[in-house]
Amino acid sequence: MVPLLDSALGLADLVRQRAVSPVELVDACLERIEALNPQLNAYVAIDADAAHRTAREAEQRVLAGTTLGALHGVPVSIKSAVAVNGQPWETGSRFRAGIRADADAPLVARLRDAGAIVIGVTNVAEQLMAWETDNGLYGRTNSPWALDRTPGGSSGGEAAAIAAGLSAGGIGSDGGGSIRVPAHFSGICGLKPTPGRVPATGHHPPCAGVFALTGVVGPMARTIDDVSALLRAIAGPDPGDPNGHPVPLLLPPDAAAVGWFEDDGAVPVTAETRAAIRQAARWLEDAGWHVEPFRPDVLEEARELWWEIFGRASRLLLEPLVLGREAEVHGNLVEFLEWTRRDPPISVRRLLEVEIQRDLLKTRLAHQMSRFPVLLCPVAPTPAFRHGEREWTIEGRTVHYLDAWRYTAWFNLLQNPAVSVPVRLSPEGLPIGVQVVTRPWEELLALNAAKVIEQSRGAWIAPPAPFGSNDVGGAKTPPLHGTKAGGAKALPPQTVISP
Repeated sequence: MVPLLDSALGLADLVRQRAVSPVELVDACLERIEALNPQLNAYVAIDADAAHRTAREAEQRVLAGTTLGALHGVPVSIKSAVAVNGQPWETGSRFRAGIRADADAPLVARLRDAGAIVIGVTNVAEQLMAWETDNGLYGRTNSPWALDRTPGGSSGGEAAAIAAGLSAGGIGSDGGGSIRVPAHFSGICGLKPTPGRVPATGHHPPCAGVFALTGVVGPMARTIDDVSALLRAIAGPDPGDPNGHPVPLLLPPDAAAVGWFEDDGAVPVTAETRAAIRQAARWLEDAGWHVEPFRPDVLEEARELWWEIFGRASRLLLEPLVLGREAEVHGNLVEFLEWTRRDPPISVRRLLEVEIQRDLLKTRLAHQMSRFPVLLCPVAPTPAFRHGEREWTIEGRTVHYLDAWRYTAWFNLLQNPAVSVPVRLSPEGLPIGVQVVTRPWEELLALNAAKVIEQSRGAWIAPPAPFGSNDVGGAKTPPLHGTKAGGAKALPPQTVISP
């Protein structure tokens, strides 16, 4: 039996040792997708022909004894907002239905250069504007931890696929938590890098203009070492990314001072989330890191400025797009637009003020992080919520949907790298992660701290069977339906459980 729930680097080692072939890995991955994807709806399309062709070529390189990339033979997935040659590039929108990428995004090409085999593309929230994954083209994605809950959004298909072993790792994007929240909800790891660390070229919507201030693409996987390997494969500037700079990955110290906080003083978090933060802080302290309670004083201002970009500025682009075609828009996006209309349309003057105020906040935080180069805090107030939920009662207070985004949104606005790493399970058996944040361009320090937490926790905690088992023989469902041009199988919306 092929151990598809092993780490990506573990699978690559098996390929190098000739214990398993790339062809066997791809075959096993496609069989697992056939068995489990109908329940999850994580993938929107796969390209079995291209994957088999690439796997055979990879196998020949192994047999020839040539130098192999760090991810040689490893099956990966890509969020469908990122261009993969010949694959749907629709961003979950009926307005883009049928659009296929005519070339790989640079980061996808870099993954292929490292030996990874792209299996297919995964589901997203429409226009990436939700903390859950649902759209009018492909329907709703379910969590492998509980089918009545969301794996998060907008990179929810990616998180569900990785958590269920339908992919060894892959690529998400993050403008307000869309890598870190799905990772937290799904019990995997995800890195939001500094803007420009990984080229956003080939992402739709484009990470340009004011949105280049907040939106990034980054790696997701089951282990921190896998996230690190993916980052090394895809990092580096590209002419198509306005934030691209030739900043090397900086070798981090073995330990650093950590400031940790359980909540922001405005929105409470669950008791289990608080316990996860305290546990992670103890683990870092036990490993020799200097740890103190500390909460930056820029958080609420950062949240307000982030909404000016993510909410009010997005409205300027989305409203003309949907005008007269409202019936084609998914309810989640309609709801998002209604929230943006609580304020008048943003002015050019206000956008200029936002950019100035953001830079002033960045400098304030930089001064504070000179004392604490690492921050430790929640990813979200709760674990994965049920489909369609919009508020929660925590510590006797009502927490609304938009308020819950703040724990990740701060660091989009302020451009800090941040990684989500799982720590424990909630009483309902749902994953709870913590967020490790560092100064811009110090991704490897964030990953080092996250690895200490991961190693202290122990082995990766898998979802319940069948999604957390290598043996899915009893979980098979009818074969995938439909084939589009280029050999890419289009996966229809699946039956889902109502909230």
